[in-house]
Amino acid sequence: MIGKSKKIIFWLKGQDDSKKFEIKEYHPKRSINSNSYCWELCTKIAEKINSSKEAVYYQMLKEYGQSMLIPVTPGTCLEGFSKYYEFYEKGKLNGKDCDWYKIYKGSSNYNSKEMWLFLEGIVYEAKELDIPTLEDYKIEKLAEEWGNEV
Repeated sequence: MIGKSKKIIFWLKGQDDSKKFEIKEYHPKRSINSNSYCWELCTKIAEKINSSKEAVYYQMLKEYGQSMLIPVTPGTCLEGFSKYYEFYEKGKLNGKDCDWYKIYKGSSNYNSKEMWLFLEGIVYEAKELDIPTLEDYKIEKLAEEWGNEV
């Protein structure tokens, strides 16, 4: 529920006493944030190279995103555990066979520094294709705000 304090208090008085509620100050969503700008640029890049925005986004994650290697039992299916991953190599861990996968963190989970690096890479790729981008200082501001968004 979104409303002024008196309206919320009135609404709360009518609620079951056994329920818990969390109240926080409402902040309207920004018209543009770093993640939406990433997707905007991925869409423009996709149009330029005749691809899908999802394929471009995944490629940007591979090139400029955050990742980690994880070992899994051979034959394990990672679908449902992570949306962005790729097989890395077969190997061993503590003497047992395992498959190593590279898992990519989705940009909506980035902190402001990670977002800045990711955005910087996507902007570079867009500029290489002569796609107009925001000025550098505006992109930096978007990334700085990322860690403070509600």
